[in-house]
Amino acid sequence: MAAVSPEAERYVERFAAFVEASPSSFHAVRAVADALDAAGFSGHDESDVWPAICGGARGYALRDGALIAWRAGADVAASSPVRVLGCHTDSPGFVLKPQSDFTTEGWAQAGVEIYGGPLLNSWLDRDLAFAGRVVTREGSARLVRTGAVARIPQLAIHLDREVNNGLTLARQRHTQPVIGVAGASALGLLAEAAGVDADEIAGLDVRLADTQSPGRVGADREFLASPRLDNLSSVFAGLDALLAAEPAPGAISILAAFDHEELGSESRSGASGPFLEDVLARLRAGLGASVEDAARALAESWCMSADAGHAVHPNYPERHDPHVRPQPGSGPMLKINANQRYASDAHGASLWERCCADAGAPAQRFVSSNDVPCGSTIGPLTATRIGIRTVDVGVPLLSMHSARELVHVEDLHGLARIAASFFAGA
Repeated sequence: MAAVSPEAERYVERFAAFVEASPSSFHAVRAVADALDAAGFSGHDESDVWPAICGGARGYALRDGALIAWRAGADVAASSPVRVLGCHTDSPGFVLKPQSDFTTEGWAQAGVEIYGGPLLNSWLDRDLAFAGRVVTREGSARLVRTGAVARIPQLAIHLDREVNNGLTLARQRHTQPVIGVAGASALGLLAEAAGVDADEIAGLDVRLADTQSPGRVGADREFLASPRLDNLSSVFAGLDALLAAEPAPGAISILAAFDHEELGSESRSGASGPFLEDVLARLRAGLGASVEDAARALAESWCMSADAGHAVHPNYPERHDPHVRPQPGSGPMLKINANQRYASDAHGASLWERCCADAGAPAQRFVSSNDVPCGSTIGPLTATRIGIRTVDVGVPLLSMHSARELVHVEDLHGLARIAASFFAGA
């Protein structure tokens, strides 16, 4: 068995630290912004006047749980194309409801709402934290994160002898975590984490987060088991590539990390919202672009929509296409769907092949079985809203949408290498 390369070892160590720092979309974009600050990027407030950009300019803007960053190549002009690495910061799970505190049979519990499409059973009997943001009555937002304070307990087999013949969870009744005995309060825990009094909190956007750290498994430690691989794997690959790769001359590299993809992206910080369009318009204005310049630039631009996909599951091989069989360690995937659930086409396949060859990275392809329709990504949404040519890609996972997913380390590193070639103009 081949050992993991030293470069991939170093990459996955940094990636695991990023996952640890990113229990919510708000934490993820803060971690990205911190890395950009350290690399000399300038944060831009959306309510301020933005300066004109020139060759070498580096900046970013935050909008709730989303972030867009840019890096201008030499000789940028009004008609300069962009290369966008699109991804998303959110993952399926559970979000804290308002007025969440209640007591049942002496157990203090927190009311939660299911977010997206998680594998519910994977969240049972795990040590969970609360993480996200709270907003005070005067309007200031604070990131919050508790320790392991919550658990969704499964019913003992002695009380349900048929559970191994089929577990059915009522989404309201069976998924509310316990957080202590009568008197314990989720709001109190969040107030303590935020350093404010509970009655100062006017609103919250808080989710449950698995507290188990990412860990290496496999005979050669070739796999990473981790929460939120879908889709922090792509967010970090885009960040690493943006920092590592000099943009192609006359082009602008952009990392667009959106929120709410798991819900359909229809929000002000989602891919169906105006965030990317707003940033592109302001960058164009800073270059003195006319409508004609902007149209010419868009015609030469690309978006690489990066979102995790499915490796062939060894215990369910019949759920996959019989001929296109993504394998672990064989590289990131080009994702293709005839019904445009993915935005890849023949031109996108050609771009992907060039980027992979330039990076010296292996790659493979993914298509769903006709009997198992695929999900979608931000790719078709971005292509529709912006009119930009788009190709859908991602790393192959097992257990997607589980509280803990599995990926091959070399595939993680391969995506970052290919993204760097994409930004460099391959």
